[in-house]
Amino acid sequence: MAAAQRIVIENCSIATVDADDTEYGHGHVVIAGNRIEALGAGGAPEGLENVVRRIDASGHLVTPGLVNTHHHFYQWITRGLATDHNLFDWLVALYPTWARIDEPMVYAAAQGSLAMMVRGGVTTAMDHHYVYPRDSGDLSGAIIRAAREAGVRFTLARGSMDRGEKDGGLPPDFAVETLEDALAATEQTVEEYHDASFDAMTQVAVAPCSPFSVSTELMREGAGLARRLGVRLHTHGSETVEEEKFCHEQFGMGPTDYFESTGWLGEDVWMAHCVHMNDSDIAAFGRTGTGVAHCPSSNARLAAGIARVPDMLAAGVPVGLGVDGTASNESGELHTELRNALLINRLGAHREAALNARQALRLATYGGARVLGRGAQIGSLEPGKLADLVLWKLDTLAHSSIADPVAALVLGAAAPVTASFVNGRQVVEEGRLLHVDEDAVARSTRQEAQRLARIAERA
Repeated sequence: MAAAQRIVIENCSIATVDADDTEYGHGHVVIAGNRIEALGAGGAPEGLENVVRRIDASGHLVTPGLVNTHHHFYQWITRGLATDHNLFDWLVALYPTWARIDEPMVYAAAQGSLAMMVRGGVTTAMDHHYVYPRDSGDLSGAIIRAAREAGVRFTLARGSMDRGEKDGGLPPDFAVETLEDALAATEQTVEEYHDASFDAMTQVAVAPCSPFSVSTELMREGAGLARRLGVRLHTHGSETVEEEKFCHEQFGMGPTDYFESTGWLGEDVWMAHCVHMNDSDIAAFGRTGTGVAHCPSSNARLAAGIARVPDMLAAGVPVGLGVDGTASNESGELHTELRNALLINRLGAHREAALNARQALRLATYGGARVLGRGAQIGSLEPGKLADLVLWKLDTLAHSSIADPVAALVLGAAAPVTASFVNGRQVVEEGRLLHVDEDAVARSTRQEAQRLARIAERA
């Protein structure tokens, strides 16, 4: 890294979220190119060459960038609807609208979703997009284009549905794909966009939507496709009691056993929600290394229940945090999920011992990186890892009287982001995006939301 341009961040508190949870009350971080070169207590080393910028981060906590492990970007333009529904009723209410999305809508919604997350400390995002209406345009390409423009590290979970209304599913028939088309389109997306390199900015996962909108053949063949192509697998799992009942009625077994029967447990798999899991389910996830995207706000919004996160962690299950779609988490922010994960889990069986502030931060950073299969590259601040990090301002009225900076970040009000770096490139300055016009995105998302509402109303 001798010839790389360097950025030096000094006079900050640091939570590295490394294996030892190393923290520095007054320290420094050196970025060289797109990597973390050095960090530690006190000031930066003397004599560093090619230093292009020095940041006095007094009053700030530096952490790894937040990693979002579950989302549905397109829902940005259907926020605030069906606000008093459980999951199945909510899906029935919204699928007729979602089935009429097109490329401009999806692009605008992706911009809105990404903008809200990135300005709040997310450096790695993902989108589980599974609604591909006929003749709707290049939806996957639009989502990836929005992520590239925002400068965020990104995983597209290329979703699919082949169980429409005529087959007992919830989505309209014109909004689902055939088995053959779904597999072919997913493979094409992987071949076109997936980057397997250490510092990849774009990756793709195979992601049939859920047991109640996907055939067993698509689940089984999707798993085979992902493993042939060397990419990860993602789906919804064990989200509600209704889903558990559906699996028993349709397949004669619970969701976890069904997933195992179709090849959907393993270190290359992560599932969203996992609220209704018994001891044997959790043990199966721990034994196989299957990951979980914990979405506390969405789980509460849809009255799904409280996921057993402390038990999952005790069993060795990789767990990260997810915003989930903004039709069930209207804020669209991941940094609020740290607080909600801690508080909601304390309402469960473990009470005050469920999670602490540092465990919540780990879920949002290294835990998410593990879930996405990127724990070797991101999720903690260590020399040689990619320079994805956030400077949180903690010396204002909202946080200045909390001595512990990690407790301030997790339990206090949403902390302002002074600067956020992805791959060594700054993407946020004083809470504003540097590479996307937020005001223009606000206008376009409102216009596309109104256009979709008009189309749905006429239909």
